Amino acid sequence: MDAAAVPTWTGPRAVADSAAAIRFLQAPGVLPRGRRVYAVGDVHGYPDKLRRVHAAIAADLMARPTISALLVHLGDYIDQGPDSAGVVALLAAGDPVAGVRTINLMGDHERMLLDALNGDRAAATDWLWAGGRETLASWGLSPDLPREAWEAALPPAHVAFLRGLDLWHREGDYLFVHAGIRPGVPLGHQTADDLVTMRQPFLWSEDDFGFIVVHGHSSTPSVVIAKNRIALDTGAGLGEKLSCAVLEDDVIGLIGV
Repeated sequence: MDAAAVPTWTGPRAVADSAAAIRFLQAPGVLPRGRRVYAVGDVHGYPDKLRRVHAAIAADLMARPTISALLVHLGDYIDQGPDSAGVVALLAAGDPVAGVRTINLMGDHERMLLDALNGDRAAATDWLWAGGRETLASWGLSPDLPREAWEAALPPAHVAFLRGLDLWHREGDYLFVHAGIRPGVPLGHQTADDLVTMRQPFLWSEDDFGFIVVHGHSSTPSVVIAKNRIALDTGAGLGEKLSCAVLEDDVIGLIGV
């Protein structure tokens, strides 16, 4: 069966709803006891949605304190939505949930922009077509500004944030990455293109990858929880929900705004 067709992982164990109204189900993986990870899907230019998710995370932590928490954003902060610059400003300012370390991963849209800043004319053309014109406008820049002038015109802190994005992060049984992995290839041999653009054959694969891949990139109407992957891009950039997975012990909960 195509893993993307599996709407949810219906394990036998569920725990009571928390004060923050998060319902937990059996997860396909496990985190060390006392460790909690909040993983946020593709934001695509909607800072207000991201702030609401961050507020829900803060409320959950207040209602259910834990020993150690981590926040992971899965990439694609820019393009599609009305305020890409606002999203980058929010994340570039530092950890958005007080007391919680944040890891920001690179998406394919950030990769296109960075390649353009590094002199790749084809990447610049692709990025402008994929929403870059609106993103430049969100920084107050003309979409017709020459590519060679983009970096100097962007806020230095925003460029530094984009250049500092990670490609992947590993926690317990989970690998966090923007798009996916190439099945059958060890993690150390995955290319940046694999990690930020992969769809097939990853989405169809039923392989045991050696970890559960938590990813965005491939939009679905609702969160997909399969035995080898969790997909969190639920179309925020298209006006749909921004989703966040709450992973702890052997359970998963969901926040959606």
